[in-house]
Amino acid sequence: MTAFVLVSGPFTGGWVWRDVVARLRAAGAEAYAVTLSGMEPGVEPEPGSVRAAEVDLEAHVADVVRVVDGIGAGAGDVVLVGHDYGIHPVLGAVGRRPGRCGRVVFLDTGMPADGDPATASLPAAAATEPVDGLVPPPAGEEWERWGSTAGLSAEARERLDRLAVPQPVRTLTRPLRLTGRPFDRPMTGVLCTASGSGISMVEMLVASGPPRFRVLADPRVGFFELDTGHWPMLSAPGPLAEVLLRAAADEGIRLSVPGPAGDRPDDAGAFLLDVPERPRERRGRVDLHLPEAEGPRPAVLFVHGGPVSPEQRPTPRDSPAFLGYGRHVAGLGAVGVTLDHRLYGLADYPRAAEDVAGAVELVRADPRVDGERIALWFFSGGGLLAADWLAAPPSWLRCVALSYPVLAPPPDWRAVPARFHPVRAVGASSPPVVLTRAGLEHPVFQATVDAFRTAADRAGATVDLVDVPLAHHGFETVDHTEETRTAVVRAVRSVLRHVAG
Repeated sequence: MTAFVLVSGPFTGGWVWRDVVARLRAAGAEAYAVTLSGMEPGVEPEPGSVRAAEVDLEAHVADVVRVVDGIGAGAGDVVLVGHDYGIHPVLGAVGRRPGRCGRVVFLDTGMPADGDPATASLPAAAATEPVDGLVPPPAGEEWERWGSTAGLSAEARERLDRLAVPQPVRTLTRPLRLTGRPFDRPMTGVLCTASGSGISMVEMLVASGPPRFRVLADPRVGFFELDTGHWPMLSAPGPLAEVLLRAAADEGIRLSVPGPAGDRPDDAGAFLLDVPERPRERRGRVDLHLPEAEGPRPAVLFVHGGPVSPEQRPTPRDSPAFLGYGRHVAGLGAVGVTLDHRLYGLADYPRAAEDVAGAVELVRADPRVDGERIALWFFSGGGLLAADWLAAPPSWLRCVALSYPVLAPPPDWRAVPARFHPVRAVGASSPPVVLTRAGLEHPVFQATVDAFRTAADRAGATVDLVDVPLAHHGFETVDHTEETRTAVVRAVRSVLRHVAG
């Protein structure tokens, strides 16, 4: 018999799992819906008890530990399910009871690292000022700021509004302290596609993201997708209960990630070309890598991919890849421009586009830059940001470069606004395109590149192809071969040729 311990996200308690619990118990499992300290709807604190505002993450970890300790040994495997913020107390509890907790289920939530507060993974749009140590719960349409409400009935929305309680701010701001190797066990990710997450996103993180995501390619880790919003326990309790039972049975899709994600050393990441440092000038989110040449020079602005965490260090412009590109271009006589844009989630493309446009304006106004000779170079998930520039290019935009790009939102990137679709934007009036294709690209992303190539050919757009057959996504820091070095040199020369004309 399996025992499920269910821990929900902010503002909610055990009540949110009612229909899921009924289905799990009907299937013969034990199910325990946890209401964390300070999260009881309509309950006044007893005299002398800890005020809700004083509750922190450690108190919630202790709540989950108590539930685990109360499960009889005859219950068999204990599966801990963490939804949204709930994954923080779940992982804390697993570290304290590593021998008792079998599987961890991540329900439409991220994978926090040691030292991460919950605020590091909250949607930027959800930021709310606390009142007397409590974050007020959302109501009505405000729930959408915390996650997709797709699939919620009017009755479910009413329950959310009626039973939601303030969240103690210290539960969100206290860093998570992991002990006992909580990731060293079977895990399952349940991704709600209406929230914009999906297996293709996870594959990208494993293939080219920070090293800590490589654990997701472990054969003990499985994935499921649910076609619903961020609160599947309310919008799809039946399918969710079925998925949880299948997860406990060790089912789920295993990742098949091409490339060196699973075997490259943690200290890998140097730029594949040996380029000397150049003078660098920082202007807010923008860095200018300056050439030695006199007079206004053309500029190449490098736009990183994403989404990235706002807590990522180093930030993209300080990463070896973009430092390398900026210095390399500056060494060849152009101004290399790198920036940190705010693509923190799939819904953030409009904000990131504003950041790129602001960077372009800043660069063109610099007297050391020839404002009539600019190239924009987009990488990975940043490729979607090229759509505006392809659809309505200004006269000074001499070239758009794309390296292992995403050029149409994959099916499960539903939070991306329709405007960011380069396959639809490319046309006869688009500026020349330098397209670098990695031969060992993730198939979902490669499909968007193929669609772009077809659309560009149909429209008569000019595309310079740089094919790198044995290269992976993000190859500049993972594939140090003569082929990849030649490809970077060739792509840079092609871009500079266009801005020199």
